[in-house]
Amino acid sequence: MGTAILLVLAFVFGVALVVSLFMGGSKLPGMLLRRKLDARLMEVTQPVEATPDAGKVLVKVRHEGLVPGLDRALGETARGSAIGRWIEQSGVKTSISSMLLIATVVAVPVALLVGAATRAPWGLPLGAAIGFSLPFIVLKVKRGRRLRAFEEQFPEGLDLISRALKAGHAFATGLKMVADELPEPVGPEFRKTFDEQNFGLPLKDALENLTYRIPILDVRFFATAVLIQRETGGNLSEILENLAHVVRERFKILRQVRVYTAHGRLTGYVLLALPAVLGIALSFINPEHMNMLFRERIGQMLLMTALVMQTIGFFWIKQVVKIEV
Repeated sequence: MGTAILLVLAFVFGVALVVSLFMGGSKLPGMLLRRKLDARLMEVTQPVEATPDAGKVLVKVRHEGLVPGLDRALGETARGSAIGRWIEQSGVKTSISSMLLIATVVAVPVALLVGAATRAPWGLPLGAAIGFSLPFIVLKVKRGRRLRAFEEQFPEGLDLISRALKAGHAFATGLKMVADELPEPVGPEFRKTFDEQNFGLPLKDALENLTYRIPILDVRFFATAVLIQRETGGNLSEILENLAHVVRERFKILRQVRVYTAHGRLTGYVLLALPAVLGIALSFINPEHMNMLFRERIGQMLLMTALVMQTIGFFWIKQVVKIEV
């Protein structure tokens, strides 16, 4: 009983530590950036004689985290640039070094908890691997949610641009309308595209940057349609209306598919939760019988085998019911 209470307290302490470090890692870069911005505003508001280098180049500033040297070094590698792209696409205000620091801090308590629970030599490295991967799993989930939100709001942005073109406005004005009217994530992403194009970047490069930040097929269709219309001519407002209609119809079909596959997804969730629920129930009914699984080596091997097979079965069922539209 004392061991169980100690494990629960260690788990609560680990969760509190992880949450506090995550909040600190996510808020600290923003605070430093605001402080730097305030200092810069104080400089430009004070009377100065001249700034000879101002306005020569258009520089895209990349915010650095707690360890700027590590950010620059990892940003030049393929894996580091991929993590940086995930961070940008997820909308999280952090950096590569902050993510690695958070992952390292999370790995320590998780490794201790798994090692104490299994009491096996492979418990510590397994727990460390699980804890290190947790922040990146959270980052991937946030990225997926943000991209799905963008995809759902994207037809409204296309309709706004189409109506602006019909009213006689320029394409850049339509981009500004989307940036001003629509919320996160569509508004800020179109704001970046409008600012890049407004500050002198060619429209082709600005749209390519949009497709790089938002790797969605519909955004590529949008960029390709605009660029082709610029070269060959045509009714761009009608093209954007048709694209918005296609996106909405695809979402309609996707929701129908989710209804049809609800039984298979529910079956997967039930099959995944059944062994865990049964194990908890048996722990209350016959604790000695269940404790053998954790004490004996053959029981630990059975638990690991069951965990691996459950994971494989879950992803297998998920792929079976996943239908691309």
